[in-house]
Amino acid sequence: MREDTIPLMFFARANKYTARCALKVKREGRYRDISWLEFESKVKNLAYGLLTLGLKPGDKVALLSENRPEWAYSDLAVLSLGCADVPLYPTDVAHQIGYILADSDSKIVIVSNRDQLDKILAVKAKAPALQKIIVMDPPSEIKDKDIISLESVLRSGAENASNVRLEFEARVQSTTKGSLASIIYTSGTTGEPKGVCLTHDNFLSNCRSCLELLPLGEEDIALSFLPLSHVFERMASYYFTVFIGGTIAYAENMDSLQRNLREVRPTYVCSAPRFYEKMYINIMNSVAQSPPFRQHLFNRSLAIAKKYIEQKLNRIGVDPVTWFWYHMAKAFIFSKVREAVGGRIKFFISGGAPLSKELAEFLYSVGMIVLEGYGLTETSPVVSCNTLKAFKFGSVGRPVKDVEVRIAADGEILVSGPSVMKEYYKKEKETKEALNSDGWLHTGDIGFIDEEGFLRITDRKKDIIITASGKNLAPQPIENLFKSDSYLQEVILHGDKRPYLTALVVPNFDALKGLALRQGIPYVTTDELVRHPRVYEFIAKRIEEKQKDLANYEKVKKFALLDRGLTIEEGEITPTLKVKRRVIAERYKKILDNMYEV
Repeated sequence: MREDTIPLMFFARANKYTARCALKVKREGRYRDISWLEFESKVKNLAYGLLTLGLKPGDKVALLSENRPEWAYSDLAVLSLGCADVPLYPTDVAHQIGYILADSDSKIVIVSNRDQLDKILAVKAKAPALQKIIVMDPPSEIKDKDIISLESVLRSGAENASNVRLEFEARVQSTTKGSLASIIYTSGTTGEPKGVCLTHDNFLSNCRSCLELLPLGEEDIALSFLPLSHVFERMASYYFTVFIGGTIAYAENMDSLQRNLREVRPTYVCSAPRFYEKMYINIMNSVAQSPPFRQHLFNRSLAIAKKYIEQKLNRIGVDPVTWFWYHMAKAFIFSKVREAVGGRIKFFISGGAPLSKELAEFLYSVGMIVLEGYGLTETSPVVSCNTLKAFKFGSVGRPVKDVEVRIAADGEILVSGPSVMKEYYKKEKETKEALNSDGWLHTGDIGFIDEEGFLRITDRKKDIIITASGKNLAPQPIENLFKSDSYLQEVILHGDKRPYLTALVVPNFDALKGLALRQGIPYVTTDELVRHPRVYEFIAKRIEEKQKDLANYEKVKKFALLDRGLTIEEGEITPTLKVKRRVIAERYKKILDNMYEV
């Protein structure tokens, strides 16, 4: 039996595991199990319903929803019909969604609720191909004939099953491993999103490669909370879990994550570094609030753990005394840390952004292994990953099976293999720039492979900012938005590997001096001027007004005013007046670091 497409793989698992639990979702205060049979039934009925709506092979269907079973039903139903889906971030604002809907030629969009529906309605006129909007949780009254409920599509599918089943089966069988499965939009250096075209084989080859490295199977449970619109979550927590016949549990939301971890008790979790940073903060806050003797006990245990880990990783042999006290600490001190995340975690997987080496070492010391990997949307996504048998702190592991990595003369990381994207949608020029004639993908990242074959990332060739939560964004369009204000001369965004965006702001000093004169703000030097509370408040209001229509992750949370402009002489800008970001980041490191202190 073929399993070379995502739907065929799914139906094979559903046929094998039947009544076993495939999905878990919290409803009415408790987690409810959804069996593989029910999962399969929902997918087929939804596919039948989409057929009655006239969905043809090759059509695009956009998905705008938080993580929930209906996301998986929709995805698999669309792919079963030889169509491709276009995932959208639930946090995206209307104009971003409008661009993607129009560029992708999406014919149908499936949304979760009224809030997401309103975004679609605001930009519907800009998406000429869009015909229908399907709502998972529809408003009480729907007056627009082009808006229908997901439940009605499922019902229609069940009622028309006998009429469309043969067409459905023909579509499933005619879809090949090279067929387009999804267009995932990612930020470009100019800020215009690029649609990454990924095939069924791109995703499945990545699943097969990861199975060789990760000891997981049908008894394992993943907790899904990163957005499924992110390729990392989609492959690692969703497709891979279906691939191994495991169970996917959906977190209610980020605020309930700690509670859901204890309720679900997952065996593995995939996340961006921000999750692990919060875990560290929670652990240390808990220790700080403990009585002095408990603080001393924890710190003493941590020192023993670090010594144990150092001896173990350096393969010099752990001395008996250290071995004994480490296992005592693990059983009586660090076990509480594990209990806080359910108590059954085999390992965590980190991706989407760089993980701090020090943070990974700390978590390893308290008994929680975080396996860091590296990948891109264009590689479906995993390129390399640390494993339980082979890992190095500070590295992103060795390349996974069937994926080749080489380092170009300028240090750029190049990737080749079956998981590399087909193309950028409608962007022939950008595709040729990213993929050379031999099929090697230019990642835009700088790194090297060490003597043991571990890949290390040292820099970025592009200006794309990847926040600690894994969000990719191009700084220039946002900076240009701010610079359209007459009081703002230069704005340099910062936020790579950080939890939120900050900015260094060079004001228009002539305009600012005029303001000071009108409002009687005293100053002698420009340093005194930019440090005046009323000046800071004035600029803060203007920045807030400029960014009111941006998505939350695109907004500047804190900023610092500089007392002079950037100059060529100081090496801060090029002769063509382009900002040298790395120079700025290093020169103003202290100021930037201060904006991330609690």
